[in-house]
Formats: sequence, C-alpha cells, structure tokens
Amino acid sequence: MIEKNDLDEYLECLWHMKEDGVNSLGLLKQHVGVNFDAKYLNVLKSDGLVKFSDGGENVALTTMGEAAARRLIRSHRLAETLLYTVFGQVSEPLACEFEHMVISEIVDSICSLLSHPRECPHGKPIPEGDCCKRAVVTSESLVIPLTNMKVGCSTRIAYINYKSEQQFYQIESLHLSRGSVIKLLQNSPAYVIDCEDANVVFDDEIASQIFVWKNIVPVDGRISAKV
Repeated sequence: MIEKNDLDEYLECLWHMKEDGVNSLGLLKQHVGVNFDAKYLNVLKSDGLVKFSDGGENVALTTMGEAAARRLIRSHRLAETLLYTVFGQVSEPLACEFEHMVISEIVDSICSLLSHPRECPHGKPIPEGDCCKRAVVTSESLVIPLTNMKVGCSTRIAYINYKSEQQFYQIESLHLSRGSVIKLLQNSPAYVIDCEDANVVFDDEIASQIFVWKNIVPVDGRISAKV
C-alpha cells in the first residue's frame, strides 16, 4: 500500500537535492536510504510531480512537484523554529509529524507568530508563504539588524538568522533567543549587550544575524513606542 507520508519523504529528499544543485537518481537513493523503492517514484511521476532525464539516470521535481515539496519543507522548518523558540531545542520527529498534519492556514499563522523567520535553527532557508509576502513591507520597516542599533538603545530580538549549524550552536551558547530584551552597550571593537542582567559579547558577523524590533523600548517589563 502506498502511504502519502512515504511519498512526501521522496518529495522532501528531492527538494534537499535541488537546494544542493544535484539530481542524480543514485544520490536520491542515498538520501532515502534502505527504504528506497522505485514504485514511489513511479507514483510521483504518474501524478506529474517528478520527471526523469538522461535515460532515467537523473530525477527532479516538476513545477507542480516543487510546489508540493515547498509546502512540506516550509511546514517542517517552521515547526523546527517553533519548537526551538518555545522549548530551546529541535525535535526532528515532532517536526516531521507537524509537516504532514497541519494545514497551510495554520502554518501561515505560526509563521506570522514567529515574525516570518527566514531560516530554521539549522540555517536552512524557510520558503516564503503568502503571509510573508503580505508582511514584507511592514516587516522591513519594523525590524532592523542589531548592527543598525544605536549604543544605549534597548529593544527585543525579533528573530535570528543562522548561516550554518556551527553558527547556530555558537549563538545558542550565548543564550540569545527570539523575544529576549536587550540593551546595546557598545559596538566596537566588539558588540556588548545587556541581556537579562548579563553582558554578552560577540563579533560583527554574529551581530549581523540578529534582528531586532525598531522603535520600541522595554520599560518596566512593558514596550514603549519610542527608542
């Protein structure tokens, strides 16, 4: 019996391969592992979601397949971001369950709740949704990189981008997260912020990946409208 979740796994693997710029059938077999079965590809092909080339040596997503895979990847990576934001850690099994169960409207609501993050905790890009496109002008006007903050100003962290898994763990070790109240104490020769009564020091590269709300100041636990 063909299970939808199994078909989704192939779509996800093909999306990952697309991000890496490869489309070899051999590499797909490695991605899927011991559970690889050509019948799933045949079903996806008959549904118009994948296409073969070079005599069957290469396989890739069709336009319709990319749209389906994009929805899965978006749900999965937003789930990872939500879990990390709430619990401070990523649960791959829970993220996998989430991507198959949650409808797009709820995914967009979660994305909006998280201020439309651009990357998951592992540094992988989160595909944009309609909610991101609607909010892009507002978001750009309300959120700035920490490098654009003035010394002495206070605000909250809106979101953090991660360029790599190494940077993810590096920033995690600083105990900075979405929603943290911070005050910029200095920006040269290194960045120093006050976060929850502790001084945190980091370099320009990390500072450029931290995005904060503009024009707000925490005052006695509340948010004021002016920096």
